[in-house]
Amino acid sequence: MRRCSQLGPYVPRRFWNCAGLNAGGGQWPGFGARRRTRAADSDCGASAENPPNRNRSLNCRVDDSRSSEVQEESTGGKTLKVLRASGGRCRSWTRSRCRKERKERRGLKVANMAAALDEDDIDNDDYYSLLNVRREATQDELKASYRRLCMLYHPDKHRDPELKGQAERLFNLVHQAYEVLSDPQARAIYDIYGKRGLEVEGWEVVERKRTPAEIREEFERLQRERDERRLQQRTNPKGTISVGVDATDLFDHYEDDYEDMPGGGFPHIEINKMHISQSIEAPLTTTDTAILSGSLSTQNGNGGGNISLALRRVTSAKGWGELEFGAGDTHGPLFGMKIFHNLTPRCFVTAQCGMQFSSRGVRPGLSTVLARHLDKNTMGYLQWRWGAQSSMNTSIVRDTKTSHFTLALQLGIPHSFMMMSYQYKFQDEDQTKIKGSVKSGFFGTVVEYGAERKISRHSVLGATVSIGVPQGVSLKIKLNRASQTYFFPIHLTDQILPSAVFYATVGPLVFYLAVDRLIIRPYVRAQKEQDLEKQRESLASGIARKKQEAEAAVLLMQESVRRIVEAEESRMGLIILNAWYGKFVTDNSRKHERAKVIDVTVPLQCLVKDSKLILTEATKSGLPGFYDPCVGEEKSLKVLYQFRGVMHQVLSGDTEALRIPKQSHRIDTDT
Repeated sequence: MRRCSQLGPYVPRRFWNCAGLNAGGGQWPGFGARRRTRAADSDCGASAENPPNRNRSLNCRVDDSRSSEVQEESTGGKTLKVLRASGGRCRSWTRSRCRKERKERRGLKVANMAAALDEDDIDNDDYYSLLNVRREATQDELKASYRRLCMLYHPDKHRDPELKGQAERLFNLVHQAYEVLSDPQARAIYDIYGKRGLEVEGWEVVERKRTPAEIREEFERLQRERDERRLQQRTNPKGTISVGVDATDLFDHYEDDYEDMPGGGFPHIEINKMHISQSIEAPLTTTDTAILSGSLSTQNGNGGGNISLALRRVTSAKGWGELEFGAGDTHGPLFGMKIFHNLTPRCFVTAQCGMQFSSRGVRPGLSTVLARHLDKNTMGYLQWRWGAQSSMNTSIVRDTKTSHFTLALQLGIPHSFMMMSYQYKFQDEDQTKIKGSVKSGFFGTVVEYGAERKISRHSVLGATVSIGVPQGVSLKIKLNRASQTYFFPIHLTDQILPSAVFYATVGPLVFYLAVDRLIIRPYVRAQKEQDLEKQRESLASGIARKKQEAEAAVLLMQESVRRIVEAEESRMGLIILNAWYGKFVTDNSRKHERAKVIDVTVPLQCLVKDSKLILTEATKSGLPGFYDPCVGEEKSLKVLYQFRGVMHQVLSGDTEALRIPKQSHRIDTDT
């Protein structure tokens, strides 16, 4: 890639091959094998409830501190392998020498660079939008757009010194965009990291336009985040807290002499059981992992606990084994063993045995699970258990993008039952799910229904109503926060009462909607407005500069637009009457509308060619003559145009492709 005087720092071509940036992007020797050992326990602990991912081989844990010096980033089906460097450059451009020198140096990680490049920067121009081409644009499309803009902004067409200077700057910007997008390697870097990715010399992290204090603060923040992620991955903590609540006095109220006592008229609600469990993992080697877990339980004043240590070893790409040692205050020592093995690419088996020692003797146990992929979305399980509660269980689980279905049958002592459940997944940003199940056996029948929803980035809240004979009615509330689970089963009544079912169903829903509308949404809205205000203040100078550039571009377009309008009028073609870009508000807030939209009539008319206007799905704020009038907010483009003497109007989203004229945009003159 050539470098003109207007271009910033870029990645020299001689380093692309040694950094793995060649278009072919061949694998580094040993890199694929290292990746196959990267997802330590994704398949470990597989069971009928948690089947392993069959799309990849069984993997083992790897110490992050010894991870490969090559990081893979994927975007849009493209793969880019980036060599990390901390100051030196490869003296030899063969892959073997690069690998050798790479081991001798340790520098800033490319992940930190990616995090820095992801920041919302007003200077990060969208080259696709500037040239008004698709992200999949061919070289011919790029060349045609480049030639048209060069003719529009060529400095020699202007005699006024001020206009000539503005035209020269815009001409260089268009040339820079074409230089980047027409080069396959530079385009791949730009697609992943944006404009700032091209400013990384030798792929070293170099913060531009920042004070030393800001650079140091940013580096420390990224370092803390990296350490936190590494600690989370290495320990993999999991915890569960369950609190059982007895609220039967709300509906099954006993009338006795205690009501005469002070406070006796109020329902008596108590916590009758609690359970707390926690586990952490510690990678010992690339194949060995230690797991420490413990739990405490109490029910009606009686409690107990246990602690266990498990050692897991990945024996091959197809299996692993685990040994467990445990002890508790109510039970004696425990010894267990578990193995996992892939029989075929579509079938696996797990086997587990254990011995519980107590004063009454040794109590053995054995269980095994055979699982098989029936098709892309369906798994079949067959489980046999021998010991205190012997049983044979078979189940079919079908999981798709929109639903989850389970059918299970168990024959055993003392419980035999048949169960069927269905879950529907809404395709919304909150990942809402509704579910229902029926379970019937020798113990009775239980019907459950409920819903769950994502309430924050790492939190999922769910509620389930359970109605059964002879269990009665219960409400189960569950909150998942990252790897922590909080469970609150509330027993409402021992009988099936319509009032209990009604309040268990409506109560949580009304409470959630009230909290969401009155507390959560106003708080999130206020926080968002505060963040947007801070963002506008920090980018005020950049927005002002972009506004000046847009106004200068409009001045340069005047002569071209005049010729385009004359040509379109002569053939009754496409004429843009009015065009507005920004955030459109309601009639009650007309006072703020002018401050949040800009007039883009001239820039749009300049893009008209042969009575057609075609805009790609790129953000329209990057088009010549445009700028972002409301940073961080949702924007639209409203166009009023005339074609064949008939009025048309259209409202398009910021990142929606637009093609005019269209018959559907026609305005009915009768109305």
